[in-house]
Amino acid sequence: MFPVRQPWLCKALGCYDCCIRCLGAVPYPSLVATLLCFAGMALFCGCGHEALANTEVLVETYFARNIQDYVILASFIKYFQYVIYGLASFFFLYCILLLAEGFYTTSAVKQTFGEFRSTRCGRCLSLTFIVVTYVLAVIWLAVFAFTSIPVFFFFNMAQTCHTINILAETTPSINQHSWVCMDARQYGLLPWNAMPGKACGMTLASICKTKEFFITYDLYIAAFVGAGIALLALFLYVVATTYNYAVLRFLGRKGLRC
Repeated sequence: MFPVRQPWLCKALGCYDCCIRCLGAVPYPSLVATLLCFAGMALFCGCGHEALANTEVLVETYFARNIQDYVILASFIKYFQYVIYGLASFFFLYCILLLAEGFYTTSAVKQTFGEFRSTRCGRCLSLTFIVVTYVLAVIWLAVFAFTSIPVFFFFNMAQTCHTINILAETTPSINQHSWVCMDARQYGLLPWNAMPGKACGMTLASICKTKEFFITYDLYIAAFVGAGIALLALFLYVVATTYNYAVLRFLGRKGLRC
């Protein structure tokens, strides 16, 4: 089709064919899941860490007078921040392993690299990744649900402040909106004997106007979104690894080496 006197064109076609082979060996679902996992964990860990620190400041300033009332909350925040460090490191390494496993199984299925063949040990490793990823997805589903609790708390707090502002504009009497309160003890943030444990009326409205409140609220929303993105990435990992493993088992039963 092409003149033989142009060897550079033959070399170009060889490079093109090589690029097509390399692109065909890329596990795109695993690659997308890895990017989603990195983005989700970055949002969850970074925003969650800062949101917890700001929450401790808000509770200490407005909801508790005695340090003994929020010492449990402070200890929980401290330890959970260390857990966040561990989660970030673990998911970074685990996503790299899943991406490498995706390259392995995709190359084995498509027989891209000549003598490269999957073994029984490789298939067992793929099955192990499927089980571990499924368990992590179930656990992370609980973490995702747990992350919604502070978002729900701050959402209710913002709506309560909005109600107080409306009452303050429509009714001149202070007693009309002084009964509208936000009790942190109802959400388990403080023990029931904590004083005051709640903020009412214009005091609560002034809290909602602070910079710390808006920043903490936005950080919890970002952490909640990040947890959802990480959960989606785990489900993508489960689907991709299960598909590749099923194809390997199917070809193995047909007597094909792959």
